[in-house]
Amino acid sequence: MTRAPALFIGHGSPMNAIEDTPSSRGWAEIARAFPKPAAVVVISAHWVTEGVRVTSNAKPETIHDFGRGFPQALFDVQYPAPGDPALARAIVEKLTAFGAQLDDSWGLDHGAWSVLRRMYPDADIPIVQVSLDARRPPQEHYAIGKALADLRDDNVLVLAAGNIVHNLPAFFRTKELLPWVREFDDFITGAASTGDDAAVLNYASRPDARDAAPDWEHFFPVFYALAVRRDGETPYIFNKHYEPGISMTAFGYGLPA
Repeated sequence: MTRAPALFIGHGSPMNAIEDTPSSRGWAEIARAFPKPAAVVVISAHWVTEGVRVTSNAKPETIHDFGRGFPQALFDVQYPAPGDPALARAIVEKLTAFGAQLDDSWGLDHGAWSVLRRMYPDADIPIVQVSLDARRPPQEHYAIGKALADLRDDNVLVLAAGNIVHNLPAFFRTKELLPWVREFDDFITGAASTGDDAAVLNYASRPDARDAAPDWEHFFPVFYALAVRRDGETPYIFNKHYEPGISMTAFGYGLPA
């Protein structure tokens, strides 16, 4: 049995897909640290739905879901990885209790392909995305993640993509790295290191959460990475890079020592 790792990736700007950055280098390096998975299941900040949805496309399109201010070179990027309809159906079955449904209207958004393009540039691994259901509280997202955990035993990589700290108004407003960026990021990675999932689920009670994590959809993927952790696994934390209003921190479970 090959058990695939689980990853939370701070994905940041889609420009990481085409620029040589410390974060994009970190994604490529982490992919070389473990065997190539049979498939990847992505939970991205950029697919939010009413209800749980699972991509069923055999050939998912590359979605350029960002504004016009980016260069044409980014819009020209294609990531032609295959889908996996059979895996999608199996995931829907695992998530029956949550009313999950197949969806062929979505493809691969930039939360997925900007990272995967760096990890697996040949685009030869099947990808399935699971949406973030906007109607559900943190505990139910965590429960959905728990229901996906045994996918790892079939060498399926679970990849959650968002940002622990994501405040775009602060990013554009200031060049200063305000204290709450590091402090909130350190709190979350510290809780992950000690297995204190309850503290992470209750993140909104922190006074700095209003600044650090105003965009729930970028923070909630963290719950999925925590939920698929297996007993005895501790996180490997990497890409501790910061920008004003943004942390690029990533962490993974089940990585080789």
